[in-house]
Amino acid sequence: MTQQSKGRYSKYIRPIGVVIDLILLNFWSYFFLDNMGLNCLHFGIYQTVAWIILSFLVGFYQIYRFTTPVEILTKILKQISIFSLLVIAYFPFAREFQFHPKEVAVYITVVFISVVLMKYFFFIYLKKYRLATGNNFRNTVIIGYTEEAKKLKRVFDSRPDYGYRFFGYFSDKKTGPEIIGKTEEAPAFILDNKIDEIYCSLNELKTNQMKDLVDFVDENNLQIKFIPDSNQILSKNLKIDYYEFFPVLSFQKTQLHDPVIKVLKRAFDIFFSLIVIVFILSWLTPLLTILIMLESRGPAIFKQGRPGLDEKEFFCYKFRSMRLNHTTEREASKNDPRVTRIGRFLRKTSLDEMPQFYNVLLGDMSVVGPRPHLWSQNKNYATRIKKYMVRHYVKPGITGLAQVKGYRGEIETDEDMVNRIKYDVFYIENWSFVLDIKIIIQTVVNIFKGEEKAY
Repeated sequence: MTQQSKGRYSKYIRPIGVVIDLILLNFWSYFFLDNMGLNCLHFGIYQTVAWIILSFLVGFYQIYRFTTPVEILTKILKQISIFSLLVIAYFPFAREFQFHPKEVAVYITVVFISVVLMKYFFFIYLKKYRLATGNNFRNTVIIGYTEEAKKLKRVFDSRPDYGYRFFGYFSDKKTGPEIIGKTEEAPAFILDNKIDEIYCSLNELKTNQMKDLVDFVDENNLQIKFIPDSNQILSKNLKIDYYEFFPVLSFQKTQLHDPVIKVLKRAFDIFFSLIVIVFILSWLTPLLTILIMLESRGPAIFKQGRPGLDEKEFFCYKFRSMRLNHTTEREASKNDPRVTRIGRFLRKTSLDEMPQFYNVLLGDMSVVGPRPHLWSQNKNYATRIKKYMVRHYVKPGITGLAQVKGYRGEIETDEDMVNRIKYDVFYIENWSFVLDIKIIIQTVVNIFKGEEKAY
């Protein structure tokens, strides 16, 4: 079973920070620049887009509980410096605008001071909040009892403002009061005690133990970090962070975990789904509703509970392609007697999936992502297929990489599901907007070409 969400709200800190910064930008631009004839709406859109894209490139919001004030100030200086150049570059193209260097300089200075104060407030507030309330802490364990592991534990003890609550060590080589079990006992303890982050000593773990731990955290949506025994970075897939002067290695998160990317992908989903709903579903829905209801009784729209982001249930909408039945948790097979004549056409052309653009607009799905499986499939394959649960780290999609590669429809063997998961995981780890566009285009091409397993 996967570890369920613990109800923490720290994931909202960065999005809130982005919103506050954008409010400050637009407020001060209106306050200082409106009297110079500037079109504040156009400039507001320009600077908002520029700020978001720049913050992604600079890593402006990549600030963690162990990030030092010097690193934060460096990010702010870099962000404001480049943003100032982008602001100045806008004015030659602004009509009926009288450029006043003094007012622009004051605006940029006030923006800089506001952002610094806001960042400082958040940073200090969270540290004091952790110390005063005991909240916003992360539960941790260390697997391995080496000198480097003990040094990391001392960092946790000496810096309670970092917000780490240490439970103990697991070791196969040493014993002592701080060692709470063998390595093989760690998974059960981690789930029972709701551990958030696992630190592993590379010097003590064997290759097979490391592999088992990585599979375990993938299946349970946990975070694993590695304690190096030297200052070398061992893999390009690992990144190094410093807790003061102590190095810790961790897997790099995918682009889809970045708050700015989430906002951009969500904006694309809303834009794309609105176009489809307004220009296609507005006339297609009443037409298909009549055809569906003429052939068989029942509603034209079929809704079914499916596991979504973080395995939370949502209702997935489709045009009904089957007669009313009590076997909805069984996937369709070739020549399925439940499928109606109009239903065969809808499934062949994938038109039955079109109402899912409403799911996208509601925020339950994305245009592109791993397809949402039936709950019966989820329960069946979660423990049988490695990395199966990784697909729940992102929103499910109307179309996905596995689908355009031919792995859609009926699952006849475990190999079918393995190949589907391979493509889902590849998509999550290698996401880009270009990849999304390619998948959308290929989906349209496949609809007109026809697909063997579209039944």
